[in-house]
Amino acid sequence: MPGTRKLGRATDHRKAMLRAMVTFLLENGKIETTVTRAKEVSAMTEKMITLGKVGDLHSKRQVLAYVTKESVAKKLFDEIAPSYAERKGGYTKIIKIGPRRGDAAEMAIIQLV
Repeated sequence: MPGTRKLGRATDHRKAMLRAMVTFLLENGKIETTVTRAKEVSAMTEKMITLGKVGDLHSKRQVLAYVTKESVAKKLFDEIAPSYAERKGGYTKIIKIGPRRGDAAEMAIIQLV
């Protein structure tokens, strides 16, 4: 798993949270979260898109094992990955939007390029 940030969570909670966020990002195209979470989500999303570009049976099984919705995995292989066929990397973009009102955590929008 890319990155070593613990995000103040237990391992199983952190993995479930990242899986859900990656799935939501692939489904909707952008999400708003903290900067550190955005960096972790970006790394995993780029890995999933790279697997989608390969497109063989093994990579499909790897994506289905990580992404929580089958419809999102299908969208990844049918729509998202082919649109990045000529691109070597850098499929996501993180835009910092300032501190959150409640606890002043640095917020960011992560979106597919």
